[in-house]
Amino acid sequence: MSQSVTRAARIIDAIAADPRTVAELAEAFDLHRSTMFRELQALEEVGWVRRRGNGRYTLGTRLAALSKEALDSLDLREAGSAHVRRLQRRVGNTVHLAALMDRSIVYVDKAEDESGVRMYSRVGKAVIPYCSAVGKAILANLDVPRRDAVLDDVTWERFTDLTITTREHLDEELVRVRARGWATDDREFEPYVNCLAVPITSPLGVVGAISVTAVRMVADLDQLKRQLPALREAAEAISAEIA
Repeated sequence: MSQSVTRAARIIDAIAADPRTVAELAEAFDLHRSTMFRELQALEEVGWVRRRGNGRYTLGTRLAALSKEALDSLDLREAGSAHVRRLQRRVGNTVHLAALMDRSIVYVDKAEDESGVRMYSRVGKAVIPYCSAVGKAILANLDVPRRDAVLDDVTWERFTDLTITTREHLDEELVRVRARGWATDDREFEPYVNCLAVPITSPLGVVGAISVTAVRMVADLDQLKRQLPALREAAEAISAEIA
């Protein structure tokens, strides 16, 4: 890879981590300000970076569009199918695989509980993001603009006494989810069902989530939490498939 391409990639990485001014970037890369300014002008012309009103550079719209195209091109169901079924055989509970698709979260695969208990969910069905474990696992790992987009058309409906019904309450819950690395649906959609989920990531960020779900009389939430190592192992294996 040529030196100029390598440097451009490093500049983009630096801006993605922390929007910076020409002077800050010049110092970080040990370049003269005029040289850095020319680098940034070239990147701005192709839409990979943009200059804010405060003089700081951030990622541009073209780069965001390319990221979305790359995310959309991932076939999460194909990558996860074997792992979903392997996990279901290991834990015995229903396993769901959900994907982030533009502004929606959708079930893309499912392996049913061996007991014959059937869940309301179905492949192709949109996930209710604020009261599902997979929804919260994904939302917790999105930046605020993408989270806003997913929640933009949400109608906050109370399904049970435990349903989250405000954005403020949800954001508080998502802070906890992100910190611990897993999310729950503790009787939030159906009073007799609980669920545990972890995110699935790619180099571009979160792309989906995988969960184990059970009727409470079969396995309560504490019992599901014992499956967390197996759940994380499956998520990591799927992430490796799409890396």
